[in-house]
Parts: sequence; structure tokens; C-alpha cells
Amino acid sequence: MDLDLRKVRYFVAVADELHFGRAAERLHIAQPVLSRQIRALEDELGVQLFVRTKRATELTSAGRQLLDDARSLLASADATRRRVAQAARGPKTFTIGFMPGLTVTAAVRAFGAVHPDVGIELIRTTWDDQVDVLHDGRVDVSVVRLPIDQSGLTVRPLFDEPRVAMLPVGHRLAGKPVVDITDLAGEHLLQDPDAVPEWRDIAVELRTRTAQPVPAMRSVEEKLEHVAAGRGVSIVPLSVATFYQRSDVAMVRVESLAPNTVCLAWIAARRSRLLPEFADLAQQVPWTP
Repeated sequence: MDLDLRKVRYFVAVADELHFGRAAERLHIAQPVLSRQIRALEDELGVQLFVRTKRATELTSAGRQLLDDARSLLASADATRRRVAQAARGPKTFTIGFMPGLTVTAAVRAFGAVHPDVGIELIRTTWDDQVDVLHDGRVDVSVVRLPIDQSGLTVRPLFDEPRVAMLPVGHRLAGKPVVDITDLAGEHLLQDPDAVPEWRDIAVELRTRTAQPVPAMRSVEEKLEHVAAGRGVSIVPLSVATFYQRSDVAMVRVESLAPNTVCLAWIAARRSRLLPEFADLAQQVPWTP
């Protein structure tokens, strides 16, 4: 049995909204049509995906499993369409993703000098989507910060750089030339502890199970606003700290922190000759953390 991607898209909309009416409005179709399509999908799969009552719509266990798989399935289908269309047009554009704090100018100039006929586009990424933009086809290559899920990717290292602590300017450790990671044991970390593995061994709030929730943050600027307000500290690569300097946030070097590795990544199955060419050039130009 082949999955109908249109029905899968309808399913994701209902799963996101948990409301057939709102999902129908989002999809610009009539609610009865949407209900019939979901029932047809359930019949094809032989499972119930939603439990509907007068008060709520909820996913079943089968529905939750389908939702886990559906997003990557749809992203892969969209990426395939983009790549096929691009292959038909020829390599007229080349899109590069890059993380905050990184400057790709030298690599872009070197590539442009070799391929003046190829248009170069740039997309700034985040910790959350630096790999997603590769899988969904938004970029051809991405300058990423490890760790990432490297499944299905070709990854080439570019350079390592130190990580530093960002503190409120009035913090007791601000102004010190260097601190140890243990000096920060009592602080609240404004990011996922998995991003700073060294934190798990020393963090007081993790050992005492008093960890405060980490606010949702979509950018470095938002993170630094929370730091400046005294809500916690953040560990970032040196290039990020340097690029986003501000007078109410102090940068302090931290001992016992492993460096951050910056790499170039692209989809391993891609056959474009431009990918290894750009990678070779990127490894030859200077990078300034």
C-alpha cells in the first residue's frame, strides 16, 4: 500500500490543531471533505488515528506514531520536488545555510570567483533547523555546529573554537579573565543541558531536581535578553559572543569546556559537483572565530 501524501498532509493539519474545523480552515477545504479524507486514511492504514468526542479531538497511539513519521516524510517529498526541479533547470543557484556568529564571506567569494554563472543565496539557520534545511531542500550546503544528527549527511570539519559563558554584566564572575565550569555550578543554564554536556556533572539544580524551565528562545538576541535580565547564564561559541557583544552582558572564558566544532554538511545522496567543490574551497579559506 502506498501512502497518499495529500491525506498525510491533511492528517498533520488535524494533528497540529486537534480540531477538524480549524484544520479545514487552515487547509482551505470544507470540514466534511477533511473528515472523509481522514476516515479514508484510517481505512487504508487499518487503524484509528483520532478519538473524537464532543469536547475534544485526541491522537491515538497509532496517530502519534504516524505524526512522528509524517513530518519527515512530507519534508523529504518536498525536498525531492525542489531537487528534481533544480536538476531540470541546471545549477543556476546555490544556497548556503550558516549559523549565527559565522561569517561565510570568504568561502562565498572564492566559490563565486570559480562559478560566476551560479547565483549564490544565503539562509541564516538556528540550532533547531541547521540540519532540517538540508533535508527539506531549502539549502544545498550548511555550515553547522556540532553536535548534529549526521544520518544521511556528508560532514567535513572546518575549525574548532572555544566556548564562553555569557553573564549579566553585574554578575559576581563578570570581569574575571577566566573561570572554571565548577564556578557556575549554582547558575541557571538558559539552554538545553544536552548542549553543554559538562554541565550535567556539576549543575546544582539538576542534582537537586529544582531545575527551572528554560524559556522558549528562537534567536541569540532573545537568549542574551534573558541573560541581561539576570534570569541565568548561557554557554556559546566565541564567534557568537563576539558577534553579539552588548554592554549589559559580559563574556568570560571558561576552563574545562570542550571546543565547538564547525563543519560543512550536505545530503550524502546529492550528486551535484558543486557540493564537493564548495567544500574544498571552504576548507582552504581562512575562518575567524
